[in-house]
Amino acid sequence: MYTDREEFEGWMERIMERFDRTEKLLERVLKKNNTLDGEEVLDNQDLCLLLKVGIRTLQRYRAIGVLPYFTISGKV
Repeated sequence: MYTDREEFEGWMERIMERFDRTEKLLERVLKKNNTLDGEEVLDNQDLCLLLKVGIRTLQRYRAIGVLPYFTISGKV
C-alpha cells in the first residue's frame, strides 16, 4: 500500500501542527507553574544558587524568620 506525495505531505503538516500546539501548551503550563500571584516562585536549588549559600543555611533562615516561605503539596 503506497501513499502519494501530496497525501504524505498533508499528514506531515497535520503532525507538525499538533507538535506546535503541544509545544505552546507546555510553555503555558511551565510559565504558569513558576508564578504565584504574579510573583516568581523559586525552589531550594534556585535559592542556593542565587544567594550562594547551602541548603542548611536556607533552612536556618526559614527557622529564624529571615526568609519567608510556603509549602506546595507538602514541599517547601
